[in-house]
Amino acid sequence: MNLLKSLAAVSSMTLVSRVLGFIRDTIIARIFGAGMVTDAFFVAFKLPNLLRRIFAEGAFSQAFVPILAEYKSKQGDEATRVFIAYVSGLLTLVLAVVTVLGMLAAPWIIWITAPGFTDTPEKYELTTALLRVTFPYILLISLSSLAGAVLNTWNRFSVPAFVPTLLNLSMIFFAVFLTPYFHPPIMVLGWAVLAGGLLQFLYQLPHLKRIGMLVLPRLNLRDSGVWRVLRQMVPAIVGVSVSQISLIINTIFASFLAAGSVSWMYYADRLMELPSGVLGVAIGTILLPALAKTHAQNDRYEYSRLMDWGLRLCFLLVLPCALALAILSEPLTVALFQYGKFTAHDAQMTQHALIAYSIGLIGIILVKVLAPGFYARQNIKTPVRIAMFTLVMTQAMNLAFIYPLKHVGLALSIGLAACLNAGLLYWQLRKHKLFEPQPGWGSFLFKLVIAVGVMSSVLLACMQVMPDWSVGDMPMRFLRLGAVVAAGLVAYFGTLALFGFRVRHFTKRALT
Repeated sequence: MNLLKSLAAVSSMTLVSRVLGFIRDTIIARIFGAGMVTDAFFVAFKLPNLLRRIFAEGAFSQAFVPILAEYKSKQGDEATRVFIAYVSGLLTLVLAVVTVLGMLAAPWIIWITAPGFTDTPEKYELTTALLRVTFPYILLISLSSLAGAVLNTWNRFSVPAFVPTLLNLSMIFFAVFLTPYFHPPIMVLGWAVLAGGLLQFLYQLPHLKRIGMLVLPRLNLRDSGVWRVLRQMVPAIVGVSVSQISLIINTIFASFLAAGSVSWMYYADRLMELPSGVLGVAIGTILLPALAKTHAQNDRYEYSRLMDWGLRLCFLLVLPCALALAILSEPLTVALFQYGKFTAHDAQMTQHALIAYSIGLIGIILVKVLAPGFYARQNIKTPVRIAMFTLVMTQAMNLAFIYPLKHVGLALSIGLAACLNAGLLYWQLRKHKLFEPQPGWGSFLFKLVIAVGVMSSVLLACMQVMPDWSVGDMPMRFLRLGAVVAAGLVAYFGTLALFGFRVRHFTKRALT
């Protein structure tokens, strides 16, 4: 399996999803603006999303994928199908209970996670109503993530990577065509999330059938494989919960700030998630099953080479993205969002948060590359300890930054904490001699710094000759933004080409 080709497939699918996500957010910004109703929706949508990351894409996949890879390599197809049936049965039962409890406890959940909303009864009641509609999303998206984990283990990376586009399409369709039929209108987005979750799950079922892994959920708590997953999930839930608790605390802080603060951070986060999703999530998705196979076959040398490949790709692609996000923060926010009810002030506040997020982008993506190095070895305790320390440091930075910087300080603390997390993960990998860097890192980084410097100079020069970014309609703004981005890409990759960088140098094949 060519990992670079698989990475390109996942990244391209993820890019399509992110582009649709920006279209979705542009439509939401134009129709609903950035204020009380959007704050209510983003908080209501964030909570089931946090649980999704804990139960589905987070703790579950970290515990499930390495053991699934082991079953696939050593136990055969029939034993693997039984294992998937038992795990899916337990996951369905647990999340059905969580969903029902979440819907019943919605008012108390909002009171805990966004206490500032209680000062405005209308905002509090609206957020509660939205949460009750969106909470079943956790069940649907978790089943979808289970299907995606199986498909990724069978190297069908493009199918799970495409799935998020269905949520974006659902939200775009509901917002554009069905908004007039809901009261209040923002409720349309809650139902769009629910419909999108169902589409994401159903879409993957035919693909599971093609690889012979479409099974009905069954409950068997005595199965040894299920208990292995459970034992791995307990520390994984703690570890993933730590990062999600950090996000919840940030929401609590933001709920006491000016109206619109939650929305400004959301839109900035969406822009930051473009490189984070296209690059970080994609590399992590490819690496985890590949690393798990090297561990199952006890090939430490190949494990180390895979880690080195992932880290080099990360620096190669993320360093320019971080600088570009900061330099182009104004044209990005204005071109994408400053229309209709989304004012110039909203765009400026979002821009400031985006600059703060960009400072920590390299750390955010490095964590997605380094953490699978532990998960693949079924070592979840080390990342958990690091995550707990990072949580404490994040809140210390929140307290230090929120008074002078408001919502920007909250965004900055997330990025800096991610850099700390990545540094500690790398230190532990080196300390236990799990990873040995390949030769040539000094020369590699020196050339990257020169290329990033050239790119930054070109972007700044282009910014000087462009008219005000609020001038013109959306197509014209996009055209100008595209021209600036294209100039930066040519400058960066052109400089790397002069240094002798070639695509074939990053081609990597994994064990089959």
